[in-house]
Amino acid sequence: MTQLQLNERAWQLVEETLASRDECGLAVQRVEGGGRVIDCGIASRGGLAAGLFLARLTLSDLATVTLQAGDVAGVPCPQVVVATDSPVAACMASQYAGWQVSVGSYFAMGSGPMRAAYGREKLFDRIGCRETAEHLVGALETRTIPGSDVFQHLATRTEVEASAITLAVAPTASIAGGLQVVARSVETALHKLDELGLDLSRVAAGFGSAPLPPPAADDLAALGRTNDSVLYGSRVVLWVHGDDDSIATLGAATPSCTSRDHGSPFAEIFKRYDYDFYKIDPRLFSPAEVTFHNVDSGRTHAFGRLEPDLLRRSFFG
Repeated sequence: MTQLQLNERAWQLVEETLASRDECGLAVQRVEGGGRVIDCGIASRGGLAAGLFLARLTLSDLATVTLQAGDVAGVPCPQVVVATDSPVAACMASQYAGWQVSVGSYFAMGSGPMRAAYGREKLFDRIGCRETAEHLVGALETRTIPGSDVFQHLATRTEVEASAITLAVAPTASIAGGLQVVARSVETALHKLDELGLDLSRVAAGFGSAPLPPPAADDLAALGRTNDSVLYGSRVVLWVHGDDDSIATLGAATPSCTSRDHGSPFAEIFKRYDYDFYKIDPRLFSPAEVTFHNVDSGRTHAFGRLEPDLLRRSFFG
């Protein structure tokens, strides 16, 4: 994968990026009794550069993240494009928001390589990638700057000094926060395949794209739009090893259209279930389209479909 561990790769990215923090719209502050916070869109200007940085950080800088021209129902919408040759480490050990950081009244979903240093999720029993870190780097989807109690909480669970922890933060209803969520197209596909029972070590590379939604008025509305971007507008390509029969079987069950809840904007689905994620059919959380290239047999398997009308309703009302 790499000679550098995930947290060290992300730490190096942070150090390089902060040299041009003003151009990237980032603000940095030290938390007394804690570590360093990089504001990517709470009080800072944020923006596209901040979003690309935040997405790369969550992926431990093991993927390229770019913007390309695209449209939704004829209206220009940039496509957030992710490509990685280390999909399991980048997406599952790092980018997946699998750590619920809950300290007193503070709560945020944590992603980034700090998860590999924590390593308590059962997922790591299947994929490996646990590590001992000297520096800890993570991302929190929030509009509240974490205090020293959050840093101490993370330090206790990872055995990393609180002063050596860097947390990048942004709300969903910000350009940077929305972009880093939409950059999870490949991760969403891998997570679904892991749930279906595919050995993720078979996945050699991943490529994904999804439209960047227009800004939303609040975090709840932004949550709906960013989810719709992946569920109804993302296209993922995976290069895999192994037999074609398992790809055909598991691949057919991968796209979001296999869910009973498919077919409505996410905001409507969320409201229908009284804003309880756990009541939503878990099969919904998948890309719209997934294509598999078998590098051993040379065969291609494609599943799913885009839903431009649903995206138009979600993005433009």
